[in-house]
Order: sequence, then C-alpha cells, then structure tokens
Amino acid sequence: MIFRSNLSARLVKAHLALLGANMIFGVNYVIAKGIMPDYLEPRAIILLRVLFATAIFWIVDIFSPTEKVAKKDLLRLAFISFFGVALNQILFFEGLNLTTPINASIIMVGVPILVLVFSHIIIRDKLTGNKIIGIILGFVGAAYLILQGGSFSLSSDTLLGNTFVFINASSYGLFLVLVKPLMKKYKPITIMKWVFLFGLLYVTPVSLNVSMQANYNAIPIKIWFSIGYVILFTTVFAYFLNNFSLKVISPTVNSAYIYLQPVIASIVALWFGKDQLLLEEIVAAAFIFTGVYFVSFRRNKTIIDQKPSTSRDL
Repeated sequence: MIFRSNLSARLVKAHLALLGANMIFGVNYVIAKGIMPDYLEPRAIILLRVLFATAIFWIVDIFSPTEKVAKKDLLRLAFISFFGVALNQILFFEGLNLTTPINASIIMVGVPILVLVFSHIIIRDKLTGNKIIGIILGFVGAAYLILQGGSFSLSSDTLLGNTFVFINASSYGLFLVLVKPLMKKYKPITIMKWVFLFGLLYVTPVSLNVSMQANYNAIPIKIWFSIGYVILFTTVFAYFLNNFSLKVISPTVNSAYIYLQPVIASIVALWFGKDQLLLEEIVAAAFIFTGVYFVSFRRNKTIIDQKPSTSRDL
C-alpha cells in the first residue's frame, strides 16, 4: 500500500513536471518568433541560452549537496550533451530559418515515434499496444492541428531546412533515451550542470563570431524580456522539468507530451486574440489528449496495480 502511494505521488509529480515543461515550450513558439532573425541570429541566441543556463545550473548546484560523478559517466554526459544541447539546438534554429514553421512543426511531432524506436533498441523499453496507439493518435491530432495553418512542403527550397530539423528531432529523441539510465543514478541538477557545460564547449566555437557581431544596443527592452524568457524558462526550467520526469517515467511517455505543444500554442494565440477556435482544432485536441492518455495513464495504472518494479517499466 505504501509503495503504491509513493509511486502514485512520484508519477503525479513527473506528469506535472512534463505538463509544465511543454506549456513553456508551447508559449516559446510565440515569444521566440519575435527575436530571430530581426534582433539576433539563431546561433547568437543559442550561445546566450547555453551560457546563462550553464551558469545558473552550476550556481544552484553550489547550494545543493555535492554529488560526485564517475569518470565513465562524465564521458557519457559529454557524448549525450552533443545530442541534447549542441546538435539539437543549433540545427533546430538553423533549420527553422531555411524551412517553414509548418514543415518544422510536422517534423518535430515525429519525435515521439523516434523515441519509441530508440527506446526499444537501446534500453529495451517494451513496445506495448497502448504506446503504439497513443503515439499514432497523438501524431494524427498534432499534424492535423498544425496543417490547419498551411501545407507541408518538400520543395527544394526547404529541403535543407527540413533535413536540419529532422536531424534535430532525431538528436533530441536520442538524448531522451540516452540520458534515462543516468537519471536513475544522479540528481537532475547534477545531470543538467554537466550536460550544459559540455554543450557550452560544443556551441561556443560555432557561435562566438556571430554573437560578437550582434548589435545588442539596438535590442528594445521588450525583446530583452523575450530573450530572458527563452533563457530562464525555455532553457533552464523546461530542460530541468523534462529531465526530472525521466527519473520516474520512460522516454516514450516523456516525448508524447510534445503533442500538447501545438495545443498550448493555439491556446496562447486565442488568449491574445490572434486566432479563432474552430471545430477542427477541437477534434485535433481530442486526438492529442487521447493519445497522451493511452501512452501515459493507461500503462501507469496497470503498473500501479502490480508488484513493485523499477522505474524503467513506467
């Protein structure tokens, strides 16, 4: 009884963390759009994100109990960081500059499918019927919602950008799977401080020159607030909450919440009067929420009724 109560509490915290992280990401689509490329180039904002996030994580860690990381795990974190910070962030923003928001959004909702495959191959996560059904429902709902704003294009003008975004999606999916075993051994803050420190070493050589050429004096105060949101919320809080959830749930469940991002972005647009609620959007949202339910809560309910097991099964 105690195990079931503790497991339920941990699951609730993990799902709330994921909901919070994806709300931040959903709002970020609206906020970050006003920054690049009019005021800062993609690599300039990426360097700012990684630099300040690294500083924040290391400062917070000073006030936390010291946790020593084994040398072999530091090497793994350096490897994981390349996918989770450097390749992921650089190729997404560079790709977005070379393709359309519709194309990028459609490709990004493929992340849970990639995670499902990576999880099965790398960490032997079971392919259950609920997960497969949920992933399909979520993908259909998210793709349908995104396509309400336009059409997907495979023209030569967007091919390179589409390729960059796809590699970014694959990179982020691989990061979620590879970091999962380490989340069982270390605190989220420990993982984050090392992942971003190594990430800073990766992004600095390719971003420093662009960052130095930016005209920071021409950036208005409202854009600085947007930059602050991208650094503090999208980078620090969202990454931390995502990785916190991985201590309890599987990468597949974690990635399924990505389907909520276009819904949240639509809600923000409605809030600011930039969109109108249509029947098609309600139908798409129903598919998304049903998909997340199948991936997450049906599976978790089954496990809670069973005997104690490791977090990998969640």
